[in-house]
Formats: sequence, structure tokens, C-alpha cells
Amino acid sequence: MSFPKTFTTPAAASATPTQQIALQDLARSRTKSQASLSQGESLSQQPVLTNQEAANYNYDDDFPEGGYGWVIITALFLNGCMWGGLTYSWGVVQLRLVQDKLSSAATLSFIGGVSSACMSIFATLNSNLVRRFGVRNCALVGSMLVAFAQIFSGSTTKNLSGLFVTSGFMMGTGCSILFMVGSILPSQYFKRRRGLANGIVYSGSGIGGAIMSITIEALIQRYGPGWSFRAVGLIALAVMCPSSWMLRERTRPKKGSFLEWRLFRDRKFGVFFCSAAIGLFPLFVAPFFLPMYGTSMGLSPSSSAGLVAGFNLASAVGRISFGQVSDQIGPINALIIALVWNAISLLVIWPVSTSLAPLVVFVISNGMANGGFFALMPTVVGSITESSKLASAMSMLITGWTGGYLMGAPIAGYLLEAFGGENSGLEPYRPA
Repeated sequence: MSFPKTFTTPAAASATPTQQIALQDLARSRTKSQASLSQGESLSQQPVLTNQEAANYNYDDDFPEGGYGWVIITALFLNGCMWGGLTYSWGVVQLRLVQDKLSSAATLSFIGGVSSACMSIFATLNSNLVRRFGVRNCALVGSMLVAFAQIFSGSTTKNLSGLFVTSGFMMGTGCSILFMVGSILPSQYFKRRRGLANGIVYSGSGIGGAIMSITIEALIQRYGPGWSFRAVGLIALAVMCPSSWMLRERTRPKKGSFLEWRLFRDRKFGVFFCSAAIGLFPLFVAPFFLPMYGTSMGLSPSSSAGLVAGFNLASAVGRISFGQVSDQIGPINALIIALVWNAISLLVIWPVSTSLAPLVVFVISNGMANGGFFALMPTVVGSITESSKLASAMSMLITGWTGGYLMGAPIAGYLLEAFGGENSGLEPYRPA
């Protein structure tokens, strides 16, 4: 019996080191298939590919759907628990700083806004850095920026300008790098289960937010905000650096121009870009202002922190649930449901949340819809662009979120001040 001319993947002159990972995945599958069809024949134990198979190999046609991909998902999940958890628990710190008379809620919400906006502002730059230096190196740098931003913030709790630099700019820069890494890696390992994989990764922000909200509140009550910052910074350093070291890309994104303007020639991408930019504005209002809303209702700071923890836990459930739903009904349909659900919770449920029971309903509803939005973004982009262009498409999409990240919560804060401020009961929160 004759076989077509073959070669082993390590000997493929045309395969780069990053390409060989993907080629070996296909080769192993090919070897197993041949072995099952010719059980009586002796085959080489080395994975083999025909010359034509290797030349025509397309990464978008072959995904491991598991294997080392689950290690990637776990590492990204742990990173998300830290940087995402710290971002979503800013409202707990903000409440204590308002009580310490450092500044107004509107001004302090700008620090959280700056941190989130940096994720957008530097998205395109970080996309190109990931292309050049690889996901592992970039993730390690991002992890150290996040950790040391928290440690340095411990010395700036009486200095508003210092907090803008540490908890705002420095924290946001690190989060931007890690967000970009987490946005592109799952789509290199999963296609059929891409929604679930992205949902698990982004559920880390929700679960981390729930844990960090309670942890930070307990630390603040016992040690004050300064040592609270330092403690969570050391925890972040211990968790994120080992997780980032485990990351590796399956295929290195193709080099391209700094901005892929050609993506806007696709009408679907253009409409999606505008919709996501507008839809982001209200998403950080609830987690940033829930602690103050709770205290205005008469709840203790610990109970108010519990509301933020519940919001983040619901967000984690929403990220996984919407990821699974997107695999069934399509990512765009799932995203529409998440956006409508978010709007209903803000416009219908929150205005009547004058007691604990309806407020808990709002926290769960808005948290799930909020989480669904972020979990579905990479899945939707992956469904309308090629894998090789995913990094560029995601970076441009995230850059479009700058206005919502930077101004969404502060606009609500200024509305709150205009209608009486955080010490005037629940009425001022309704227009905000």
C-alpha cells in the first residue's frame, strides 16, 4: 500500500515556531485518523502531514477545542479575578474616600473612569505590543502594573492627584494589556465552544469582584484604605505573575498596519462598533454607586459592599450563561438580549428599588446583563472577522469604548450632585 509523500512537522522548513503548535494539532488528528482506518498497517509514530495539507493549512479551519486551551482559560480566569475584580470593587473604596472627605463622589468616580478609559485608549497600542512581544511577556508586564498600582495607591489615600496616577492611569494601563490578552487568546483555541470559553474567562471579573468587594471592605474596616491597597496589591502579584507565565499563543497574529481602517468597509463591523460604544455608557454606573445608594437607604457599609459583591457574582453567572446561550442562538442575538435586559433593569427596576428586596432584584438583573455584554464582545467580533484580524478588530472596538468608560459614571455623579448629592436620600439617584 502506498502513501502520499509526507513530512513530520518538526522538519517543516516553512513552519515558524508559533505555526508548529497548530500544525502539530492537525498532524496528531491526521495520524489518529489514519491509524483507525488501517489497523493492520504499520504507520510511523511521528505525526505526518502531506505537503499539500501543510501548504493549505488554515488556522480558521482547525481548532483544538480543548487540550492546553483549558490551561489558557484557567490562567486568564485567575488574571480576570484580580484585575477585573479590583476594577469592579472601586465603588467600595470610593465610599470610604467620600466618608474621609477626600473629594466628592463625582470626582472620585473619575478615578475609576480613568482606569477603565485607559483600557480603551491604549487598546490599539497594546494590540501591536502583543503582536511584537507575545502574550506571555505582555501579560507579565500588565500583571506587575496592576499589582504595583495597588501597592503605590496605599501611599496616596490622602492625595487625590496621586490616586489619579496610581489607581487611575497605572492601574488602567495594566488592565488594558491584560484585557487585550484575554480577548484574543480563547479564540485561538476554541471555535465551537468559543462562547463558553470567553464566558468562563470573563466570569473571573465577576467572581473576583464579589470576593474583592467583601475582602477590601473587611480590610478597610480593620486596617484603613492604605493598608487595604497594599494587601490586595501583594495578593495580585502572587496570583497574576504565575498565571501570566502559563500563557502562550497558538498562532501569532499577522503583522499589519497600526489601525486596520479596512475593517470599517464591512458594514456589520461598523454598526457593531457604534452600538457597543453607545451601550457601554451605563455599565459602570451601578457598581460604582451601589455602595452609596445602599448607605443612603440606611444600610451599613458592610451590607452595601455585599450589594457590590452580589452584583459581581451575578455578573459572573451572566458571563457564563450568555456565553453558552451565544453558542446556541448566535452571539449577536445573545448580545441584543443582554442590552435590552440591561436597559429594562436600569429604567424600570432601579427607580422603584426603595427597599432591600427590589434592590436585590435589580442587582441580580443588572449584574447578569452587564456581564453578558463583556463576555459576548470577543465572541461577536470573532464571528464577523478572521482569527488573524481578531486582535486588530478587538483593539479598535475597545478604543471606541473610551467615551463610555471615561464619562459614563462621572455623568451620573454630576447628575447626583445637581439633584441634591449623596446625602439627600434616594431621590437624587433616579435622574442619575
